[in-house]
Amino acid sequence: MQARPLKSYEWVSRELHDRITAGDLKPGDKLPSVVDLATEYSVGRSTIREALSALKARGLLDIRQGGGTFVLAPPESQDESPAREDWLDRADSLLQLLEVRKVLETGCAALAAKHRSAEDLAAMQETLAQMEQWQGDEAFGEQADVQLHEQIARATRNPMLIELMKSLSQRLHESMRDTRSLWFYAEQQSARRLLEEHSGIIDAIRQQDPVEAAARMDAHLSKVEQVLRDKTGTNS
Repeated sequence: MQARPLKSYEWVSRELHDRITAGDLKPGDKLPSVVDLATEYSVGRSTIREALSALKARGLLDIRQGGGTFVLAPPESQDESPAREDWLDRADSLLQLLEVRKVLETGCAALAAKHRSAEDLAAMQETLAQMEQWQGDEAFGEQADVQLHEQIARATRNPMLIELMKSLSQRLHESMRDTRSLWFYAEQQSARRLLEEHSGIIDAIRQQDPVEAAARMDAHLSKVEQVLRDKTGTNS
C-alpha cells in the first residue's frame, strides 16, 4: 500500500497551488475560512495559516485582515521579466532599509534597556501577548510588529530617535509586510520563531542590559536580512 503524504503546510500549499493553477480556484475567488480549510484537509489551523502565508509570499493569495483570503492571478500568467525586475528592485530597497534599521534600532534597544519605565515594559509585554494570541493572523502580526518596535523607540526617552522611527513608520509597515511574508514562506515555525526573538529583545530590555538588548536586536534583523537574501539569491 502506498504511504499517504505527510500533511505538512508544504503539502497543503501544494494542493492549493495546484487548484489555483488548474483553474479550480480562479482569480477573485474567496477561499473558505481557516477553520473550514483545516477540516477539509484534516490538519490544524496553524498548518493552514502557514500554507496560506507561503502562497501569499508567492503572489497567489491576498490575505485581508477581517476580510478573508482571495485568489490572485498566477504570476505565470503575467509578463515575468518586468515582475522579476520589479521584485529585485523591491528586494534591494528592503535590504537598504534593513541597513538603516540595524543602525537605528540596535541603538534604540540599548537606550531602551537603560531608560525604560515600568509603563514602557508593560506596554511591550501587552503587545507580545497579543502577538502570541493572534499567531497566524499575518495582517495583525505586521501591525503588532511595527508597534513593538515603535514602543522600544519611545522607551529610549530620546525625542529625536522617536521622531526618526515615526518618519519611517510607513516604510516599516511595507518592509515588515514583505519580510514577514518571506519568512513565513521560508520557515514552518516562523510565527513562533518571530515571537521568541521579539520576546528575547524585550527580556533584555526588562533586565536593563543594553549590550544584550542591542545584540538581540541585531541578531533579529540579521535573520530577517538573511531570509531575504536567501529568497532573492542576493550575496551578502
